[in-house]
Amino acid sequence: MTPRRTLIIGGGIVGLATACRLGERFPAESITLLEKETGLGRHQTGHNSGVLHCGLYYKPGSLKARLAVSGIRQMVAFCRENGIPHEICGKLVVAATESEVPALRGLEERGRANGLEGLRWLGPAEMREIEPHVGGVAALRVPQEGIVDYAAVCAAMAARLAARGVKVVTGARVTRLRRSPGGWLAETPAGVFEADFAINCAGLHSDRVSELAGERREVRVVPFRGEYYKIRPERQHLVRNLIYPVPDPQFPFLGVHFTRLIHGGIEAGPNAVLAFAREGYRKRDFNPRDLFDALSYGGLWRFLRRYPSMCWYELRRSFSRKLFCRSLQRLVPEIQPSDLAQGGSGVRAQVISPAGEIVQDFQLIPRPHALHVLNTPSPAATASLAIGAEIAAMLPEG
Repeated sequence: MTPRRTLIIGGGIVGLATACRLGERFPAESITLLEKETGLGRHQTGHNSGVLHCGLYYKPGSLKARLAVSGIRQMVAFCRENGIPHEICGKLVVAATESEVPALRGLEERGRANGLEGLRWLGPAEMREIEPHVGGVAALRVPQEGIVDYAAVCAAMAARLAARGVKVVTGARVTRLRRSPGGWLAETPAGVFEADFAINCAGLHSDRVSELAGERREVRVVPFRGEYYKIRPERQHLVRNLIYPVPDPQFPFLGVHFTRLIHGGIEAGPNAVLAFAREGYRKRDFNPRDLFDALSYGGLWRFLRRYPSMCWYELRRSFSRKLFCRSLQRLVPEIQPSDLAQGGSGVRAQVISPAGEIVQDFQLIPRPHALHVLNTPSPAATASLAIGAEIAAMLPEG
């Protein structure tokens, strides 16, 4: 039997991990990975803060919860095998006020339901033994969380794929997908590629690639920029590892927090501001097609009507270091605006439903001769190898 030819569209960490796991399950498979940029992992993966998420926040029984818990184990094992810098340093989730304590208790129950080990409830004195400068009235210690160098992870995955003979083509933006008698023809500036099966891992453009494949765009990717500050070196002693807030149930994103980076330094953020381009990492970045795509989608307007005060606050906080710092002071009261230096940013490929709701769970949509990875927000980087294994298991025998 002729080996199946599989095409993976997108060279971020999910696309790379999918190629790795697919090659393990089907060693004879002919795999080609197409990436539109000149290098791999340039967008969501390359702008990631480098946290290893262990599955605390996600609804028990959801795909995201299952793959996060499995994914961190697989990612840590991969890092150990390949000598990739990583550290399981643990984190604190902090209730800033008594009103947040019930929600923190709920997080503890959710974490235990998801199979997390070693969760520990802390009072003020115990919190400050771990993070001496933290504020708040209670905290949950999550020992399984960690930090990692995701760029190094991608490089190791790419090396593994090269050793197995997987063809990785950069500068290969898919401009057209046509059905052929055997499967697909993908037209790109780097040539035309033929395959029996196509896997769409295009991240920020996954909905558009699905449309190229003949799918109706019932949901849409809406880009939200997350902006970071860096803590100035002389004030980095205020944070030892990871300090997170209790998520606000009225707010669809996690909220700003502190992250120690694997190669040194402390980041604070991110916020969540509607971007004017799907790859809009700066405030001035603007793409007419992307902006029209967002503003012509009814789901975005329903989202804005659902969360008007949050959207306005996030916009104000984007332009105000003082307001941004005020949010951080809920976690570390000593932090001051003068301690914050401008940091980097990333863009979330967040899928919004026509009803204006954030799609929380991962979405893997199987089709005859294709599979579309439509929604893989955080913790997709941590869970990437588990996502790849899930996708490989969904494919029929070649």
